[in-house]
Amino acid sequence: MAAVANLQYGWTLFVDPIDSKFHWGRPAIQWAFTLFVFIETWLVPVEGYLVDRFGPRVVVIGGGILVAIAWSLNSMASSLAMLYLAAAVGGVGTGAVYGTCVGNALKWFPTRRGLAAGITAAGFGVGAAVTIAPISTMINSSGYQHAFLFFGLLQGLIVFVAAWGLLLAPPSLIALAPKKSQSPISFTPVEVLSTPVFYVMYVMFVLVAAGGLVLIANMAPMAKDLKVANATVDVLGMSVVAGTFAIKAQRIFDGIGRPFFGWVSDHIGRENTMAIAFLTGAAALLMMTQFGTSPLAFVLVSTLYFAVFGEIYSLFPATQGDTFGARYAAANAGMLYTAKGTATVLVPFATALAAAQGWNTILTIAMCGNLVAAALALLVMKPMRVKHFEAIRARTAGTAAAPPPGTAPSTI
Repeated sequence: MAAVANLQYGWTLFVDPIDSKFHWGRPAIQWAFTLFVFIETWLVPVEGYLVDRFGPRVVVIGGGILVAIAWSLNSMASSLAMLYLAAAVGGVGTGAVYGTCVGNALKWFPTRRGLAAGITAAGFGVGAAVTIAPISTMINSSGYQHAFLFFGLLQGLIVFVAAWGLLLAPPSLIALAPKKSQSPISFTPVEVLSTPVFYVMYVMFVLVAAGGLVLIANMAPMAKDLKVANATVDVLGMSVVAGTFAIKAQRIFDGIGRPFFGWVSDHIGRENTMAIAFLTGAAALLMMTQFGTSPLAFVLVSTLYFAVFGEIYSLFPATQGDTFGARYAAANAGMLYTAKGTATVLVPFATALAAAQGWNTILTIAMCGNLVAAALALLVMKPMRVKHFEAIRARTAGTAAAPPPGTAPSTI
């Protein structure tokens, strides 16, 4: 997971160097990011199905090979078409790694799904923190093409080697569901698509992910536009460059936030934790509109935002695992993960809107998305899941002839 993080989180470092060389414009270049995330997410259900059927190892090995090919192609891209092709290859490879690892974690640790998904997703969130500075240095010293090739081959090799250690969870763990808020019955992907609660989760995921993905793709250009990218600030007694340090700090706290909020949700509930994180994110976005032109405030507030943004990648997989059971967890988590792909379609449009109206417009829209998602978590999803589990208990106890429409689960 850490080895594929740069394909998403390191991308922002390459946008302006690519534009400086070819002058394609940021919106056109950012379509590569959109294509990458769209393919990464929308193929995860297929990859999850393959994991559920054949195990995780072979899927991730293939992913590692594609990851190496993707950035190698980026290093040679002299046209937008080739840049988009590389993004598509990278999307398939990253999706194979991401969907497999998170889905497998949900199966291995059914009683601590929030923490398990959070730790696993933390690799994707914090993985880029270690390499942000080296990539930036290599871009400045050797050019972005060299950085693409070197790190592409390195990351692909790491994934390939690590994949051999993956194992499928044993049936005894897959069938375990001791908690009241966990389904003892596994829903097939088709059955999941017939449940209204899945679509509520999907809308919430899109609302929160859209703002974060826009900022991830544009953090370096945004810092440049706000004139804080090259400013020097003092943080904990250290003098650092605001733009580069902000991206590094964001990755670290994004990674820390994923297992932390996953752990919290294991104790106080998924919906309550979502509301806390979404509201905190909205507050951070509001502060960014007010103080984002201050280099120190830019570093601190943007880091706070990403510290509570990454939890969507632990809380939503854990919530769907609890709601729909473990046997088909990889495929079902993959279907929900396509919400990220839906959200990323907005990235190039938001980039163009920011150029026309400024970043405060984008930040305000993202803030509203967080507020709506927080309300949905407490007022809509929470009562829906209560009814969902009541229907399952009634069915398994034989006290009801049939569950409500759209909630009939299959047996394992």
